Amino acid sequence: MKNIITQFSRIFVGVLFIISGLIKLNDPVGFSYKLAEYFSEPVFNMPFFVPFSLAIALFIVTLEIVLGVMLLIGFKPKLTVWLLLLLIIKFSFLTFYSAYFDVVKDCGCFGDALHLTPWQSFTKDIVLLFFILILFINMKLIKPIFSNKIQNILVILSIILCAFMGYWVINHLPLKDFRPYKVGNNIQKGMEIPEGAPKSVVEMIFIYKVNGVDKEFSEKDLDKIPAGATFVDRKDKVITEGYVPPIHDFVMEKDGSDYKEELLQEPKLLMIVAYDLALANPDGLAKMELVSKKAAAKGYKVIGMTASTPEEIAAIKKQYGTTFDFYFCDAIPLKTIERANPSFVILNKGTVKQKVHYNDTEDLVF
Repeated sequence: MKNIITQFSRIFVGVLFIISGLIKLNDPVGFSYKLAEYFSEPVFNMPFFVPFSLAIALFIVTLEIVLGVMLLIGFKPKLTVWLLLLLIIKFSFLTFYSAYFDVVKDCGCFGDALHLTPWQSFTKDIVLLFFILILFINMKLIKPIFSNKIQNILVILSIILCAFMGYWVINHLPLKDFRPYKVGNNIQKGMEIPEGAPKSVVEMIFIYKVNGVDKEFSEKDLDKIPAGATFVDRKDKVITEGYVPPIHDFVMEKDGSDYKEELLQEPKLLMIVAYDLALANPDGLAKMELVSKKAAAKGYKVIGMTASTPEEIAAIKKQYGTTFDFYFCDAIPLKTIERANPSFVILNKGTVKQKVHYNDTEDLVF
């Protein structure tokens, strides 16, 4: 019975680690954004790690996959189980911290393929910890299923394949797109709220300075505010989260107006998306005007989408001679549309028809 439980735990943990790792390796840039969120000032305040987020993301997902493979084939059981235990303890701490302090809404454990709430993520990690502890206690029952030579080849091969997949998706596109802006999806439909969908319950909290100290008062406690208190601020506290459409923060602003409704009706629209022009790839920026002219010759309206400042836009237009207009959108939805900076997206009345990395502009079909 002990052996059956151990072997089940071995398969369950190994397969789950491989699946979780592969989903994140499919989109390591997206996972790096999540790590950067953990490193940010409001969470762990370690901004010096942010520039290395992508490298750390690649290391973690490769480690997940390789450890899963090592466990399944029984490669160096003691080392494998110890590393799994340390990794799941770290993951459990992060997901508990996210849930308890409500700082990171989604740990990114399964990328965009499956969104878990912080408490769901923590529960998942506790379940994994339980099965890994079974493996830790019964380590001697984990036997290799191949010879040492074959075991070594399989582990090395898994590392090489992970490295190749990571290189490919970073320099092209994720092999599988799980995001709301994937090819075939319509942006307008993604913003719709179904009839009868649950609405958020929000409580207004008022902050007053009382005897030099900021104190919070709910709407029902306003009569308890002492005389002489000074109003400081008001914030909204979400009691119950309502339905949030897959696309809820997409705008196309220019000169203070949102042109989303108008532009998303264009039958031929090329969006050149660069969430941050200062960080954009120079080779990709150099291709923008050439692609723009090709698209315009085929009857396309061409626009840029960025979260950069007007000054940064003006500098890029001058440096690269771009003639199309840029529209503003927050960096988060732009990063969600496509990971490459810049990237090229073709729309037909709001429906995504094609998306390409700046390395693959020759694949665009106008």
